[in-house]
Amino acid sequence: MRIKTVFSTLLAVYMMAAGMTVSAEGMDGGALYSNPSKGGCTACHGKDAKSPLMPVYPKLAGQNEAYMLQQMKDIKSGARNNGMTAAMKGVMHMVNDEEMAAIAKYLSGLTP
Repeated sequence: MRIKTVFSTLLAVYMMAAGMTVSAEGMDGGALYSNPSKGGCTACHGKDAKSPLMPVYPKLAGQNEAYMLQQMKDIKSGARNNGMTAAMKGVMHMVNDEEMAAIAKYLSGLTP
């Protein structure tokens, strides 16, 4: 399974470098969720996406895919801007729309 993840990541990087687009379906949302260079989601939301660092941080496992994607986009754009979004706003520049979609898809498929 690990070889598949590495291969998928390398293929995505190659395609992006070549100017080709990569769909959310072709990205590994789990790898993006765990990747520190993509925001390090696990640091605050937990490796399992249901053990957040602070009780006020949301449990993401099993949440609605469209809802999570919209929240990430709104935080990145500033449309959602309250005290709870400050930390997220600081890392959302590390992911693009396709990566956000892949992360949302991955998280929605986890057991809450």
